[in-house]
Amino acid sequence: MAVKFFGQFLVEQNIVTSEALLNAINLQDKNNLKLGEMAVSMGLITLADIQKAHNVQMSKDMRLGDLLVEMGFLTLAQVNDIITRQKNTHLYIGEALVQVGALSDDELRKHLDAFKADQAQYVSNGIELPISSANGKIWEMTADLTYKMITRVLDLQFRPGKCALATVIPSNFMLAAMDLSGDVEARYLISVSEGLQKSIAKAILNETSVDQEPAEILEDTVMEFVNVVCGNVAAKASQMGVIMNINPPVTLHPPANGLTIPDGHTALSFPIHIVDGDTMEMILLIKE
Repeated sequence: MAVKFFGQFLVEQNIVTSEALLNAINLQDKNNLKLGEMAVSMGLITLADIQKAHNVQMSKDMRLGDLLVEMGFLTLAQVNDIITRQKNTHLYIGEALVQVGALSDDELRKHLDAFKADQAQYVSNGIELPISSANGKIWEMTADLTYKMITRVLDLQFRPGKCALATVIPSNFMLAAMDLSGDVEARYLISVSEGLQKSIAKAILNETSVDQEPAEILEDTVMEFVNVVCGNVAAKASQMGVIMNINPPVTLHPPANGLTIPDGHTALSFPIHIVDGDTMEMILLIKE
């Protein structure tokens, strides 16, 4: 067993078909507008304004609504109105499955309870480190900002797994790494599958397809994502009174048996489960 999403769980248990799940997801996509999309649909802002805010958001740890207010595109009252409309119209996958006729209300409640019980051991209630560390708050903040940037920059749905100590850095399609120095010494790594590398490239390049892009461009986009995350982490660390210097990112292609943990280092693994099944892992290689 492992971390699953509700729709995946239902398909694997032969409760709904893959076709029914796809129909429900399509219904969700049409119904659940993001804050920027909702603002545009209400005639409050333009797509160009949203893009400007997204560009700023890559280097500023702020929610889109707060940033749109700060930049003068929306008022606080307008943002609150948009958020209220989002909440009132949001369609969860279970509700969508009921609407497409794949489940009844009673079946939904029963299977949702079973899903929660199945996933209880995997659910991460906040960020909890498996070790005691003098810089624990810095590493928790690093994970938190990574999750935020996956949502804000990459626009990916995911579930964070529980942080665990790693005895080896597993092989994957590619890893992007950045060395951190100053008051803390560590290496920040993002490990991605081939499919996820393309998802990152689409978001960074703002393209619907990257199939024709050369391999080095695709790798550069993952390194750019690491740049965005670590730039925000360094800025946040400074606010916490910690000096953190960041170095240019590098690309790694580990052997099939993975990379060993160097002596004098502790490796913290943060599994990140993407909704479409692609894999991502954030790893902090901390010098003791």
